[in-house]
Amino acid sequence: MNSIEIILPDNSKKTFDHNPTALEVAQSIGARLAQDTLGVKVNGSKEILDVRTILVHGSKIELVTTRQAEANEVIRHSCAHVMAQAVQSLWPQVKVTIGPVIENGFFYDFDSPHPFKEEDFEAIEKKMSEIISKNYPLVKEEWPIAKAIETFTQMGERFKVEIIKDLASKGETVVSIYHQGPWFDLCRGPHVQHTGQIKSFKLMSVAGAYWRGDEKNPMLQRLYATAFKEKKELDEYLKQLEEAKARDHRKIGKDLGLFYFSQLTPGAPFFTGKGTIIYNELIKYMREMYREFNYQEIITPQIFDVELFHTSGHYQNYKENMYFTKVDERDFSLKPMNCPSHCLLYGMEKHSYRELPWRVADFGRLHRYERAGAVHGLTRVRTFCQDDAHIFCSLDQLQSEIQSFVQLLNKVYSQLGMNEYIIYLSTRPEKRMGTDEVWDKAEGALQKALENLNLPFVINPGDGAFYGPKLDIMFVDAIKRPWQLGTIQCDFNLPRAFGLTYTGEDNQDHQPVMLHRAILGSLERFIGVYIEHTSGHLPTWLAPIQVSILNVTDRVNEFCEKLEKQWHHAGVRVQFDRRNEKLNFKIREAQLQKIPYMIIIGDKESELGQVSVRLRNGQTIQELSVDKFTEVLLADRDGRLLVSPLLQS
Repeated sequence: MNSIEIILPDNSKKTFDHNPTALEVAQSIGARLAQDTLGVKVNGSKEILDVRTILVHGSKIELVTTRQAEANEVIRHSCAHVMAQAVQSLWPQVKVTIGPVIENGFFYDFDSPHPFKEEDFEAIEKKMSEIISKNYPLVKEEWPIAKAIETFTQMGERFKVEIIKDLASKGETVVSIYHQGPWFDLCRGPHVQHTGQIKSFKLMSVAGAYWRGDEKNPMLQRLYATAFKEKKELDEYLKQLEEAKARDHRKIGKDLGLFYFSQLTPGAPFFTGKGTIIYNELIKYMREMYREFNYQEIITPQIFDVELFHTSGHYQNYKENMYFTKVDERDFSLKPMNCPSHCLLYGMEKHSYRELPWRVADFGRLHRYERAGAVHGLTRVRTFCQDDAHIFCSLDQLQSEIQSFVQLLNKVYSQLGMNEYIIYLSTRPEKRMGTDEVWDKAEGALQKALENLNLPFVINPGDGAFYGPKLDIMFVDAIKRPWQLGTIQCDFNLPRAFGLTYTGEDNQDHQPVMLHRAILGSLERFIGVYIEHTSGHLPTWLAPIQVSILNVTDRVNEFCEKLEKQWHHAGVRVQFDRRNEKLNFKIREAQLQKIPYMIIIGDKESELGQVSVRLRNGQTIQELSVDKFTEVLLADRDGRLLVSPLLQS
């Protein structure tokens, strides 16, 4: 056999007299590296393959070791097997289904006559520790389909048999089996070398789940868990979870009386008067930005004949997320996006190159069907409004419009104290409209803009919209969680589908480029994310109640009412807490409501015409004149400041 060369990341080569496994390559470099190796990436792919993968001549590899963050993916995959083995050791009648890695952990679905409870976690974790301590090597075997079906049928593992038969129907002739001690499972990997490489894990929760996500299939029990390459990482993750729990927008929203949900309209929030203030203040701010950046605001219908969505491609590519109805024997749909209606409006008039770029913004309500299991508070709803806009421009204007979007986004995010974000360039999905040539042009335009702006970005393959690639803005919140909010999408396909044109300088018709963009994204989602980012301590301009006046005694009520009236006329959202309660009780109540300014009025303040101001952080400023405080308050509100001027001074 000819020599087999394997190329390392530094372009050096290792030569073998046979096709080596990734582990053998690691062993040829050094014993310590081999001990730490958990997986391999081949020829630039992001996919982590098993250490037992046989490599071919010329393969360029990157070994994944315990020192890399990606190691957690392999560890979690193997820890799922350990959990399944532990469960079946404790309850032999349990049948296993699937156990994939998910973000920050993994789960395993079980068909179990025993109803799992959190009280069972201690026993399961103890059994898992026993399995790990035995350092079972994970041994991979390739079984013919027939042997696999026969073996799992004899074991009564009907779900595994169903999976194997599905693989056979797709042309597979063998399946991979991983053994660890006396236990084995069907799996494609990747897996650690031995169970002792799993250092830190924890069971998190239990839930119900339908087999393969289909309500017509049996209900299974899902155990969620996580694992990390070292205990320190697990401790940090658990601490973050506790912090996230305290910041949960659903709890804060309920405590502050901002929004509610009803089972009569699942996935559709009710905003109270207080919550609507936040909503409207955000829209007001974006409208100011639209004036500054030369957008027109338009209003378009919410329901259309489905012919519109056949033209736009939504029916072919997105109909599972749409709501349909009949009107006068015609098929109609609620719009899931504004873009088709904006194309329709653009096409109703003739346009000249002199009018471009044509920027239109729309706060219209949208409706998208989300599966019940995906609906989550405000961050995943079925009806919402976006700060949505579309830009129709010439090819020559494309780069400057993308740059203008980034400028607008930075201005808005800075105003809101959202200074950390990651940009993903999401490329063509498998299900899409348009030619590869068009997609090459659109993806190239977005990448060129990022490079011109010297903005770092991450390629996110296959996650673009069906009509065009996009830049997804992943805002990183106060506890370092990424949230997808803003986006800009480059689209050559919809203008072509709708036959949109403009008259150029040459007096000929030309097709415009369409940019889909949002800064905040869904207002519902944004409010949920921002509440969690700020722990509900909204800046004064967004706070539903900006000032609470707290009287020490009823003798000062007249002065308090005068202040309330004065600030109310100045447009301040002010309340006078005249309840017959002790001052400390009123302060605590105002703090729980996260009100930016608490004005304490006693006999001294009333006599001198002054105020004592207590801020949310507990700091108190005494003997302020009413005029001085009013000046500070209005500067805070009108300047949309993040920190009170009283704290800055």
